[in-house]
Amino acid sequence: MKTIPTSIKTLRLERRLTLKELSNKTDLSVSFLSQVERGESSPAITSLNRIAEALDVNITYFFTPLMTEDYKISYKDSVPLSVEYSEQTMYRMSSDFENRALENYLIEIPSGSSNETVRHVGEEMYYLIEGNLTVYVNNKKYELEKNDVIHFPSNIPHHYENNGDKVAKILCVITPTLF
Repeated sequence: MKTIPTSIKTLRLERRLTLKELSNKTDLSVSFLSQVERGESSPAITSLNRIAEALDVNITYFFTPLMTEDYKISYKDSVPLSVEYSEQTMYRMSSDFENRALENYLIEIPSGSSNETVRHVGEEMYYLIEGNLTVYVNNKKYELEKNDVIHFPSNIPHHYENNGDKVAKILCVITPTLF
C-alpha cells in the first residue's frame, strides 16, 4: 500500500501547490501539513478528507490498495489512523488482494474512551489482546477479558467502552471492507 504522506506530497506537487496554498484550501496549518507529508503526524479521517477534497481526489485514493502477493502485515510498518473527536488509534492490518471480504484493524482504546453506537451491514469480531472492554450489542452488556472474543451481526446497534485502568487493545475484523 502506498503511504499516505507520500501520496499527499506527490499529489500536491503534481498540482503545483505550495504547503501554504494547500493550507488555505483545507484550513489546516502549514506546520501540520508539513508534519503529515514527512510522516511525523497522522491526520484524522476528517482532516484527510479535507486534504483529499483540496487535491481533487476521493479520500479512498489514499487507501486504494496495490494488489499484492505478499500477505504478511507488520504492526511496526502500519500507519496509525485517528478518528476526529476520538482518543482511539487504529492500525489497518489487511492484505490487499482481489475480492477480499475482510477488513482488519488493531485498535487501541485508552482508559475512559468509548465509541458511538452504530449499526451497518456486515458482521464484526473483536479479539481482546490486552486490557478489559465492555461491549454492548443490542443493549446487552458483555464484559471482555484478555483473549475473549465477541462476534456479532453488525446490523444491530453496538458500541464499546473501556472502563478499565489501562489501554485496551483489540483485533477488529469486519465485513464488508472499508477501503
